[in-house]
Amino acid sequence: MDMSDMPKKRKLKLVMAGNGMAGVRTLEELLKLDPELYDITVFGNEPHPNYNRIMLSPVLAGEQTIEQIITHPVSWYAGHGITLHTGKMVVKIDRTRRIVYAEDGTEAAYDRLLLATGSNPFILPVPGADLPGVVGFRDIADVDAMIVASGQYKNAVVIGGGLLGLEAANGLKLRGMNVSVVHIGPWLMERQLDEPAARLLQGNLEAKGLKFLLQKQTAELVKGDSGRVSAVKFKDGGSVPADLVVMAVGIRPNTALAESAGLHCERGIRVNDTLQTVTDPRIYAIGECVNHRGTAYGLVAPLFEQAKVCANHLAQYGIARYEGSMTSTKLKVTGIDLFSAGNFSGGEGFEEIMFQDAGRGAYKKLMLKDNKLAGACLYGDTLDGAWYFELMRDGTDVSGIRDKLLFGRHHIGDSGAGGGDEKTRLMSLPDKAEICGCNGVCKGDIVKAIRDKKLFTLDEVRAHTKASSSCGSCTGLVETLLAATAGGDYSTAPSKKPLCGCTEHTHDEVRVAITQNSLKSMPETMRFLDWKTPDGCNKCRPALNYYLLCAWPGEYRDDAQSRYINERAHGNIQKDGTFSVVPRMWGGLTNPR
Repeated sequence: MDMSDMPKKRKLKLVMAGNGMAGVRTLEELLKLDPELYDITVFGNEPHPNYNRIMLSPVLAGEQTIEQIITHPVSWYAGHGITLHTGKMVVKIDRTRRIVYAEDGTEAAYDRLLLATGSNPFILPVPGADLPGVVGFRDIADVDAMIVASGQYKNAVVIGGGLLGLEAANGLKLRGMNVSVVHIGPWLMERQLDEPAARLLQGNLEAKGLKFLLQKQTAELVKGDSGRVSAVKFKDGGSVPADLVVMAVGIRPNTALAESAGLHCERGIRVNDTLQTVTDPRIYAIGECVNHRGTAYGLVAPLFEQAKVCANHLAQYGIARYEGSMTSTKLKVTGIDLFSAGNFSGGEGFEEIMFQDAGRGAYKKLMLKDNKLAGACLYGDTLDGAWYFELMRDGTDVSGIRDKLLFGRHHIGDSGAGGGDEKTRLMSLPDKAEICGCNGVCKGDIVKAIRDKKLFTLDEVRAHTKASSSCGSCTGLVETLLAATAGGDYSTAPSKKPLCGCTEHTHDEVRVAITQNSLKSMPETMRFLDWKTPDGCNKCRPALNYYLLCAWPGEYRDDAQSRYINERAHGNIQKDGTFSVVPRMWGGLTNPR
């Protein structure tokens, strides 16, 4: 019998409402498992294909472009046979006929429907909230509105002192605006930081020119003569001028479509452990619009965990379960490294171990309960964050290493948890240790890709594993793994090696650019050379500071915070109390005499 005469099996139809990071990651995982099972149709209400929402802040700051943060161009959808409708929002689901309808009348039939509608920024219900000049910070349109306003107006007020608010404030400051951050809480980022860490952060940001109004409650947005917002008035009677107001006070799951279809919603679309809606098993939901076991997740790492499970069931494997996520927060706010996980606030039965060096800008606090690590809050030095998270997740008994726990994995030595330099610390981590929280990439995945695919550059690792391709805060860890795994191959031809993961340019190219183009500040240099990450990292900032100081000694103002601690202190202090002096030598070599 001629097999070509056999009738082909009809493909199932999968429709996805929403075109964000969580939904597209689900499609990626599904295509890995069974690329031929579905005809896929995607509706997105934005005019753009999928992009990295985490990188909106660098776009606002002028450090990246919209094109650079698009992760899946239109060609990706076409290459996988996916029908993409951009700028079309699904407004109706006919669950009986299994058809969805977009607001322009476009319709698509489905066998399985995936809701990935995300979340909406919460806009404070105060008078004037609908005035021109009041925006959220959620998508490309918001960023475009802020960029336009920064070129026409002077005073910006950001309402909300969380991560998004601080990133918006930093970007607007870099755009030349006078920025005030209004926050109802007693300190910044109270969900991710305790008060001492938040005070260090605030001091650093104030040094950059940002102003903070804490414990202020917004009462009204005042309308100016032009019809645009002109001021923010507080309940205590005070006010601050504002030509632009950015609302960054939180997000709310976008459940309007699900509710209109009669799906059970309660602080999100209710789903079970297979990411199926509890009302209709043909309809799945994923991402920030979801309520799983009473929790709605706003961080990208749990959403990517959901994506794997959801894809497993869409592919009809039926073996995976999503049981919730233990989350950690590893952030880079305006060049400052932060890490927090678990319960770092304490309470009855908790013990606190804490280290603080305000001069160095370093802070660590660990919380113990029943001889186990229950929480961690790190500011400045976050290298051991992955290890602390591993100890928390595994419920490891730390009583035997308690006296050295605060100083990190490399101080444990013979007690079995590793020792040595940064490479040794990272390579001693188990393969399941998470390196890139944004994309859920573990150490073992990265090392295996480097070895199996013979990867020698950071860009190659990003392309094959997605590690370091989102917020950039793990770039240093990925580079260290690359150097340790590739060995000599990684370090060959140093003149061609980029300065760090924030740029494609070498040390020599950066120095030439600074002198030939009269670049006389770090932001100016980063903009000119298309830096990939906001404010750089702990590798490039000291280098840029040094190169600028050498090139323009009479004009460039030395940035002490961009020097290594030994340089700032002009000495190297040992743990036994001894020290060595490091004299500053300008442009030359010396001998002991």
